[in-house]
Amino acid sequence: MDQTHLTLHTDKYQINMMYAHWKNGTHQKIRTFEAYFRKNPFQGGYAVFAGLERILQYLEELRFDESDIAYLREQEENYDEAFLEELKQFAFTGDVYAVQEGTIVFPNEPLIRVEGRLFEIQLVETAILNFMNYQTLIATKAARIKHAAPDGILLEFGTRRAQEASAALWGARAAVIGGFDATSNLLAGKLFGIPTKGTHAHAFVQDANSELEAFEAYARALPDHVTLLVDTYDTLKSGVPNAIKVGLLLKEQGKTLRGIRLDSGDLAYLSREARKMLDAAGLNEVKIVASNDLDEYTIQSLKSQGAKIDTWGVGTKLITAQDSPSLGGVYKLVAKLEGEEWLPTIKISGNPEKVTTPGRKQLMRIVNRHSGRAEADYLMDMEESLEGVQKLKLFDPIHTYLHKFVTDFDAVPLHKLVYRNGKRAEAAPTLEELKQYHEAQKEMFWSEYLRNLNPERYPVDLSQQVWDTKMRLIAEHTKKEG
Repeated sequence: MDQTHLTLHTDKYQINMMYAHWKNGTHQKIRTFEAYFRKNPFQGGYAVFAGLERILQYLEELRFDESDIAYLREQEENYDEAFLEELKQFAFTGDVYAVQEGTIVFPNEPLIRVEGRLFEIQLVETAILNFMNYQTLIATKAARIKHAAPDGILLEFGTRRAQEASAALWGARAAVIGGFDATSNLLAGKLFGIPTKGTHAHAFVQDANSELEAFEAYARALPDHVTLLVDTYDTLKSGVPNAIKVGLLLKEQGKTLRGIRLDSGDLAYLSREARKMLDAAGLNEVKIVASNDLDEYTIQSLKSQGAKIDTWGVGTKLITAQDSPSLGGVYKLVAKLEGEEWLPTIKISGNPEKVTTPGRKQLMRIVNRHSGRAEADYLMDMEESLEGVQKLKLFDPIHTYLHKFVTDFDAVPLHKLVYRNGKRAEAAPTLEELKQYHEAQKEMFWSEYLRNLNPERYPVDLSQQVWDTKMRLIAEHTKKEG
């Protein structure tokens, strides 16, 4: 069974809606959908967008093969054979606009805009949200951990705790976008060019006649890559002293013990004591690596206790986004092309946060020219322009009396055309380029918006035209239903 073929990686109601549109002759209609999330994860102030590369690969490979058709033929809906024949010719021919991976983003911003035939853009909803939601979560969690340890080396160690192989692979990639330096996952290293790191397990020590014998054997095998796990028996009485013996032996050979790894116990205390012991032995260059259910909160606490840790191995709580395991991104219809005119559409809800913002929109970042810092993000209609605007009013779309005027600003467009007429519009950036792009993004924001605890809310504002359209459609639909 080919589990890499993802065309049926969708919810059944997508196929049923495709069928209903086909039966009613509306499947060729051109529509616009937007993907966004409503609430920041981890009780934070932002998210880091990721998942686009996975989405574009999926779109490129989107085909119904014979096994897909055969399976759909078995369904209780008893789809017409002519519909199944139509699926055999299926390819994604639409356009996709998106923010770049690594972009710092906020609730209710269209991160991806998909335009094309209803027959195509309805099918892709589930997969787009699956890839965007998960990878954005991991990239965001990684960025928060990087914020807690800005000068440390960060290693992604989550494969064995990830929700299956694909999550481990793409989670490792997303972690790098968010600021991590390496992964333990060899396949992720191979596929994405991520540096890989690893030491040895407790079992390697247990299998030897003594801890010292195990350390010496490991050093003989990999003399230029020796990091020793020192907590199999007793970290300070046995592990660190034995690692020091091996470190001094390597030094005599012109080699260097790269590090020791702490994986249990009081990491703050043990790292401080281990640092003293290493330095007293003249092994000042040896780094201390720590792991054991770390996250941004634990790391910040350890640092406040004076922990002497150089490298952080983070696994379970990163790869599973343990404290916020679902982003809750949505994919909503916002515009219909009728003849030559784009008509905005809206979804009304009893939950105010679920009311959509209608129309095809541009996402702009308003940047102060003097400080280089972002003032707000700004949603405006595709037909609007800020060219020549000297004074821009920014108002809260919920509490409209809250407003300010900005002058001497640059409006930076965040959307890029990434897929046009069924083909990639440009070459994919490298993972290192995305990581550096994310680092540059952070310089655009005041620290109050990016702090891990109790962040200030960053403004995401609507243009007057977009706000007026939203209010008009709410009024029209409320009157119609009333």
